Formats: sequence, C-alpha cells, structure tokens
Amino acid sequence: MKYFKKLVGDNIYLSPRNVEDAEIFTEWMNDFETTDYIGRSHQLMTVDAERRFLDKHMDDECSFAIVELENDKLIGTISLENINHISRTAILGIFIGDKPSRNKGYGTEAIRLLLDYGFNYLNLNNIKLDVLEINERAIACYKKCGFKEYGRRRKCVFLDGKYYDRINMDILKEEFTEKYIKNRNI
Repeated sequence: MKYFKKLVGDNIYLSPRNVEDAEIFTEWMNDFETTDYIGRSHQLMTVDAERRFLDKHMDDECSFAIVELENDKLIGTISLENINHISRTAILGIFIGDKPSRNKGYGTEAIRLLLDYGFNYLNLNNIKLDVLEINERAIACYKKCGFKEYGRRRKCVFLDGKYYDRINMDILKEEFTEKYIKNRNI
C-alpha cells in the first residue's frame, strides 16, 4: 500500500487513508480488544461496509492513517471530525488497531501531530473527545497530551453486560504550545 507523509513525527507519520485498507480496518473493527475500548463491540463490520465508510470519508478534511515511519506499516487511524470553522471546534477520534504497536507511544505522537495541525494549520480553538471510563490507557494518554475532563455522562454505555461512564475531555489552542510536525516548512 502507498502512504503519503502529510504529517511527520519522530516514529510515525499521518497519511491520507486508503480505501484499499478496508480489509485491515475490518479485521480491527471485529476484534474485541480494539472495539471494547472504543464502545463499538456491538457492531458487525464487513469488508464492503468498511470500504463504503472509507470511500464516503475519503475527502474528509482531516482523516488519517497512522503509519510507522521505519517500515511504512499501517497501525491505526486518527481524525478530526465534525469540524466547525465558525466556532473553530472539532472532535478527535483515534485507535491503534495493530496490537504489537500498542503501548509504544504512537497514539500520543499521533495525537500531538494532529493537535499541532488542527490548531496551527486549521485554526481550531477547541478540540474535544469522548472516552469510556474503562479505557484507562487512553485517558492517561489524553491527559499527557493536555486534554482535561470537563464532564461525564454516567452509565450511558452498555458493554459486556455492564454500564460505563463516557468521559468528555477537551483542549484549547492556548493550552497547546509545542510544535510536533517535523516536516513543516516554516
């Protein structure tokens, strides 16, 4: 698969997503180890449905594949969704689907690259996300990137026979001061 180095970091880069990646995304979206933490285990994903999803979102302003810099291996996806250019807001979504690539800091690096892009190139002011309370690894990552909890919806997600809280977190442009994109020109 051919990927393009749109946003380059130290260990990964973010590339536009490819419809040809539908099979690997389908594998990840049918794996409880991935979907339990993003609250999507109740969904059945087929290759055709994933292909349609990727095709529909191919021209989205800010949807990326996360790719290892060393070997051009696809490991996950990250995006800014529901971008509102008037209010300057967006919603961040991410997951690392490739199990051997988890717990290596790639998610943190991908988020920092996307925040840099969102705040300094798209001129956003507020980026939010939602996370399930059981996803402690993700919560720690988001806090490390500067996100702060601003609320939660209690016991609103049913998963594996239990109810869980959905935590709301966000970060403001003024709270994000570092530069992470290595291939910027200025």
